[in-house]
Amino acid sequence: MAEQSHLQLEASEEQLVYAKILEKGMLIGLAILFITFILYAFGIMKPYIPLDEVSRYWGTNVTQYLHSTGIKSGWAWVSMLKYGDFINFIGIAILAGVTGVCYLAIVPTLLRKKDRIYAVLALLEALILMVAASGILGTGGH
Repeated sequence: MAEQSHLQLEASEEQLVYAKILEKGMLIGLAILFITFILYAFGIMKPYIPLDEVSRYWGTNVTQYLHSTGIKSGWAWVSMLKYGDFINFIGIAILAGVTGVCYLAIVPTLLRKKDRIYAVLALLEALILMVAASGILGTGGH
């Protein structure tokens, strides 16, 4: 115990690329969430559901809520960005999507290092994330 090993742990090049993009994406997403919340909370943008009616839907499940409000599921929110209560989805989408961008960004570094297996895995991970987010599998997650 008198002598401790002094290991120097350093992040790899692809870890640094991933972390830099993740940090920037997180900051952009949070900034957009903050701005869009201000637009909504201060009434700068008209909400789809008026604030005095929001509590009416608290006890409903998703199916009832969507049916009673006329909101479509999936990516239909993109067509509703003119409303203050939907504009915040932009920041959420950025935060949710930044991981896929990170995986794609490390592929050139992995290929340059001739680390083909990890490059293929990173591409597959990005593809899986995109397919899951797209909703084309019909699982209703997005």
